[in-house]
Amino acid sequence: MSDGFTYKKAGVDLEAADRSVELIRPWVKMTNRPEVLADIGAFAGFFALDLARFPEPVLVSGTDGVGTKLRIAQMMGIHDTVGIDLVAMCVNDILVHGAEPLFFLDYVAVGKLVPEVVEALVKGVAQGCVEAGCALVGGETAEMPGMYGEDEYDLAGFAVGVVNRPRLIDGSRVGGSQVVIGLPSSGLHSNGYSLARKVLIEKAKFGLDQEVEILGKTLGEELLTPTRIYVRSILRLMSEVDVKGMAHITGGGIPGNLKRILPEGWGALIDKSKLPVLPVFRLIQETGNVDEEEMYRAFNMGIGFVLIVDEAEIDQTVSLLQSEGEKPIVIGKIIPGIEGVVIK
Repeated sequence: MSDGFTYKKAGVDLEAADRSVELIRPWVKMTNRPEVLADIGAFAGFFALDLARFPEPVLVSGTDGVGTKLRIAQMMGIHDTVGIDLVAMCVNDILVHGAEPLFFLDYVAVGKLVPEVVEALVKGVAQGCVEAGCALVGGETAEMPGMYGEDEYDLAGFAVGVVNRPRLIDGSRVGGSQVVIGLPSSGLHSNGYSLARKVLIEKAKFGLDQEVEILGKTLGEELLTPTRIYVRSILRLMSEVDVKGMAHITGGGIPGNLKRILPEGWGALIDKSKLPVLPVFRLIQETGNVDEEEMYRAFNMGIGFVLIVDEAEIDQTVSLLQSEGEKPIVIGKIIPGIEGVVIK
């Protein structure tokens, strides 16, 4: 046997990669939609678009990651939830434009390929895809020694959806006599973790396994709570209500994201007293002495998704969303003559 270098000696284990594929195969299969044409293992994913349902199709795509929330998962050794976050960050973004998520692809980069860790990550992705109703049609796992530590990994996701051109939502119909309705978040979702870690772990020295009274759970449990996926409730709503605009509340908070769909000459006035500020946000603000404006800029502050409808459709909108298990809150209104988003 040669004593020369091999790919495995260089840090890349092809056998582990093959085993990873076998472990994730059943998780991928559980996400299939009727339009999927190929099983895992092909060089690409195949998806036959149903033109009977979408005669004027506009494909809507989005990509995102999970950010430094991954560091919490790696510190805790819990890897089966951040995949849900990955899907949520992508599908909620394309949902904003009225698109039904069709299929998803993931990219997993690791320092050392441990098949069971990859399986846990993809299991989470698959669970997110099932919740969003989209198929996981493919992905890539890259073992990259020297780029990442042995216990480190990064995730990226790519979602493609479709909407009929007349139903495309771009904010251009936002205007007078309309209200802003918020859907609660489950916590930080996947934004602001660099600030949260700096305040809670580095400054306050909280342990991830430490019970925190204000949270009613351990800090780790709070920080790994998955991002909510709003697809099913919003698709149901759009089938019956003419939604004028939507925004996924991610980095930049309500001010930074809602303003992206406001036409020139129109602004949004948000009633701060209506926002269900969660205990984790109060903990961060008080522990880190974080300015309130900075809190609203860095975090969702309890609202993960917003939509804009006519005042005349408030009752129907609220009722439909409640029937889908949501807890909608009228948090503001659209008004002329102000710039962007005002929270007061």
